[in-house]
Amino acid sequence: MKAIAYSAYATTPEIRLVDLPQPKVAPGEVLVRVRAAGVNPVDWKIAAGHLDQVLEVRHPVIPGWDVAGVVEAVGPDTFDYEVGDEVYGYVRKAGAPPSGSWGRVELGTYAELVSAPVRTLARKPRSLTFEQAAGLPLAALTAYQSLTRVGLKAGESVLIHSAAGGTGSFGVQIAVALGLRVIGTAGAHNHDYLRSLGAEPVLYGEGLADRVRAPAPEGVDAGPDFYGDGVVATLQSLVKERGRVGPIADYEAAAQGAHQLWVRPDTADLTFLSELADAGKVTVNVAHALPLAEAARAWELSTSGRTRGKIVLTV
Repeated sequence: MKAIAYSAYATTPEIRLVDLPQPKVAPGEVLVRVRAAGVNPVDWKIAAGHLDQVLEVRHPVIPGWDVAGVVEAVGPDTFDYEVGDEVYGYVRKAGAPPSGSWGRVELGTYAELVSAPVRTLARKPRSLTFEQAAGLPLAALTAYQSLTRVGLKAGESVLIHSAAGGTGSFGVQIAVALGLRVIGTAGAHNHDYLRSLGAEPVLYGEGLADRVRAPAPEGVDAGPDFYGDGVVATLQSLVKERGRVGPIADYEAAAQGAHQLWVRPDTADLTFLSELADAGKVTVNVAHALPLAEAARAWELSTSGRTRGKIVLTV
């Protein structure tokens, strides 16, 4: 099969199209014929070695965790899906110590075929294309789990930092669907966009706390941080309970009493996101859909930080 792979850590890794054996399909897994694979910043951060302390990385690596495709074969003792079913998922396989449940990186989704544990999959949203579905799992799961793990309930308020980004925009849509009041930080050029999603925008940067307290004098109930630029202390000053700050990319946050989130594959959560998408409550903006062979270009676009919307590879 054709796949994208790299053989060593590097700040600018050499990723290339290679021929590899078809993956084996273990009990509890299915073989997915990939139609589209989502590109996320974590893909090139792993390739640069930034997560080496928590990930079991075995080179060569096929990058990617987001996938949408069609079941091609079913492993032993696997009854969840049949050949021909359309699925999507966040295919992060469990690893051995020292990485534990966070995962082992080796056989990712930038490929024609992926063997996927059924716990990482759900049925593809009917209303989405394969490209749109491939842009949903990691970012939307991160957003949804950030909101639910801090125990937010309908009627409460949430301050979403970096609300116009890939994860943040999903966070706003999901929070609105859950019945939350949403205040979102973004640059002034994204404020109309946030309003269209149902958020009350505020400008990020110096003086953020005062700007948030203008619409929310008593503070907010929770504060997910989807950027990681050292705002944990500011968010904690704005939430009513310090433990309800949830950063995803600030690795010093736990020492400050924040709830650092590491997103987990979860069929029930993916199914819920499918239902939101099919109900029109969550939309996926695909900014770039590139052929698998152009993965290096996709990474250039991702590292630029100037893309609003998802980047996906088509197979």
